[in-house]
Amino acid sequence: MTVHDRPLKGAWGMTALLFLFMLINFADKVVVGLAAVPLTRDLGLTPEQFGDIGSAFFLLFAVSAIVVGFISNRVQTRHTLLVMAIIWSIVQFPMLGLVSVETLIVCRIILGAGEGPAGPVATHAIYKWFPDSLRGLPTAVIAQGSAFGVIIAVPLLNWIIETYTWHWAFGALGIAGLVWTVLWLIFGREGTLVDAPVSTNGSNERIPYRYLLTCPTILAVCAAGFASYWGLALGLTWFTSYLVAGLGFSQKLGGNLTVLPWVFGALVVLTGGYLSQRLKRKGVSSRICRGILPSLAIITGGCALPFVGAMPTDGLKIAFLVFGSAIGSTIYVVLPMIISELTPHPQRAAMLAITNSVVTFAGILAPKIMGSMIQNAATPLAGYEQGYVILGVLLLAGGLVGLLFIRPERDRTRLAARAVAAPPLTPIRA
Repeated sequence: MTVHDRPLKGAWGMTALLFLFMLINFADKVVVGLAAVPLTRDLGLTPEQFGDIGSAFFLLFAVSAIVVGFISNRVQTRHTLLVMAIIWSIVQFPMLGLVSVETLIVCRIILGAGEGPAGPVATHAIYKWFPDSLRGLPTAVIAQGSAFGVIIAVPLLNWIIETYTWHWAFGALGIAGLVWTVLWLIFGREGTLVDAPVSTNGSNERIPYRYLLTCPTILAVCAAGFASYWGLALGLTWFTSYLVAGLGFSQKLGGNLTVLPWVFGALVVLTGGYLSQRLKRKGVSSRICRGILPSLAIITGGCALPFVGAMPTDGLKIAFLVFGSAIGSTIYVVLPMIISELTPHPQRAAMLAITNSVVTFAGILAPKIMGSMIQNAATPLAGYEQGYVILGVLLLAGGLVGLLFIRPERDRTRLAARAVAAPPLTPIRA
């Protein structure tokens, strides 16, 4: 094993810090869904209005991700990560006072703008510490900051909601963000690993974005990721409400059960990330370990979800919903690895951000559409379960597209022919 086949010294320490970064990121996302019932009651919201609040978080999510992605091509990621964490922290504290619907929506929009670039920038940052063949596990670990953000935070936030009201759940997250900011200021560093060029033109190579953005593999992995993120957005916004308002569970029990999809998803992602990395190290093609396997998992989930409403017991309903919505979660690990495999290093941050924005656009649509279905269905429970049928259809379609068109080796060769030499960007010095 050469130096180029090993992670840089301190790589796993940075991985741990970025894991915590993503943990707080997803705790921020899930708090509205967790507090859905008391928040809706206190503010007098209809299901459609609450769906609009869920969608508001994603309103600037994609735009911010793209803008910051291009900035991160030139600015060290340790600076952009720090600014994001400060924004997350500050925007939570207005929730401690008297809150109107307008205040809540504005704060969620700002939070979404601050959190939109988090995933791609964190991934870009960690790829400066690990070579391509060793990225499966660290990518999975960072991706599972999201799951553990829910698994760890939900019981605590649910206790805060029940004991001190939902206002203090937001405040606690603001404090957590400030703590991470201090840790990053002390320990955060920038990696120095640079990927090999896609073609033989040299390290300054670039591929015009029109070719990257129309690459079949990139389009297909985005389609699969979009379908999966639709389910993730529903889980963030509506899963607790489904348990409490739909199935009749108490806030305490429903809130604590909210961790189930994330526990299962964590197992899926960590196992899938490890398996993908192991297969890649053994010489298995990216077509198989980064395309076929995750696509089949997404299709499997799509087959399960339409049957949620037909299950005879609440336990089976939850089991089918958890399995169907989380089994395809490995796509969140392989997507950035595929983008990194096909994109020249100087363009990687921007492409990770652009593709992340395409995928997370589902977050604007899913909560709003589910809210409309709940409000207009014969019963709230029927509305929820109709929404999960739609999710199942999307997963089947996205999984099939991924299965047919994710072919990284073929498209890497095609893109290499499009690569052109270009002068390096001058970094913006902080």
